[in-house]
Amino acid sequence: MRVRVFYHDRCFDGACSAALFSRFYRERIRADAEFVFSGLLHRAGSLFDEHKFDGDENAIVDFKYSSSPKITWWFDHHESAFLSPEDASAFEHDESNRKFYDPDFKSCTRFIATVAEKRFGFDTRPVAEMVEWADVIDGALYPDAKSAVEMKAPAMKLTMVIETAQEAGFIVRLIPLLASEPLEQILREPFVAPLLTPLMDRHQKTIEVMRQRIEFRDGTVFFDVSDGDYEGYNKFVP
Repeated sequence: MRVRVFYHDRCFDGACSAALFSRFYRERIRADAEFVFSGLLHRAGSLFDEHKFDGDENAIVDFKYSSSPKITWWFDHHESAFLSPEDASAFEHDESNRKFYDPDFKSCTRFIATVAEKRFGFDTRPVAEMVEWADVIDGALYPDAKSAVEMKAPAMKLTMVIETAQEAGFIVRLIPLLASEPLEQILREPFVAPLLTPLMDRHQKTIEVMRQRIEFRDGTVFFDVSDGDYEGYNKFVP
C-alpha cells in the first residue's frame, strides 16, 4: 500500500501534520503502508498537479481542499481552505468519513490528533510534544514576546530550519523523525545540526539591527531594513 501525503511545505505545522498523519495511518489503518511525502506551496494558478495523485491512497494535510476523487484523506484548519463554492459543496456532501475540517483549531497537527484519537482510537501520548508545539507555533500562543524572540525551544529552532532549508528533500527526510523522535534529539541529527548555528547567528544579528533602527512614534513601531539581506527575520522581533 503506497500512501502519498501532500503537506504545506516550509511550515512547521505542515511537516508535523504529515508526520502525525503517517504515524496515525500506520498504527490505526494499515501497518504495512509505504509513505511518499510531497510539499505544496501557495501560488498563482492551479495549486495541484493531479498527475501526482498517484498513491493507492492520497492525503492532503494543512493545505487547501481538492475535490479530486483521487484524494482519499484531507485535514485542514484554515478559513481559506476552499478555493471555490464548488469545492466547499463537494466537501459538505462527502460521506467517506476521511475528510475533516475545523477552522477553530490553531494548528492542523492538533486537529489531526484530536480526530484520530476520538474517531479512530489513536494514542496521541507518544506525539504530545510535537502536537503541543505545533499549536504554540502555528497559533502564536507564546507565553510572552521574549519567548517568541529568543528561539530557545527545540521546536522553534526546528521551525527556523524548516522555513529556510534549501536542500531538496530536507523536509521529507525530517518528517519521519518528527513522528518518532523527541525534538531535541532531531536537532542533533547529522543533516540538521550543521544548519542551526549559522541560522542562530543570523537571528542574533537581525535582533541587533532592529534594536538600532526601530523607532517608536505615536503608538507605532517603524523600521527599515530594505538595504540589507534580512529576508526571513523573526517577525516577532519588531
